[in-house]
Amino acid sequence: MNLATPPLPVIRSLHRLGQALSQARRRRHWSQQDLAERIGASVSTVRRMEAGHEGMALLPVVRALQVFGELAQFDQLLDTAQDSIGLTLMNERLPQRVRKSKTTPESGGF
Repeated sequence: MNLATPPLPVIRSLHRLGQALSQARRRRHWSQQDLAERIGASVSTVRRMEAGHEGMALLPVVRALQVFGELAQFDQLLDTAQDSIGLTLMNERLPQRVRKSKTTPESGGF
């Protein structure tokens, strides 16, 4: 797979995120300049973010989520407690049995 060209589902997700950010901004009656000032970025960065630009840095997006009051949503993007594949792989590596060692720290090695 060529890393320079993201898969179509990734591109679609970026565009949906950009549309959602644009809609959140407009619902607040903020101009792109207003949002840029709030997140400490340029208007050009806001335009690229709202367009779902593939090379967009993550920091402006996260800052936008913060000013929209949605930072908790970002924190939950990959909830490791709900990572079914990761949990399955981890469970496959669990030992079949657990044996106690013959010497324990409490017994002083005797």
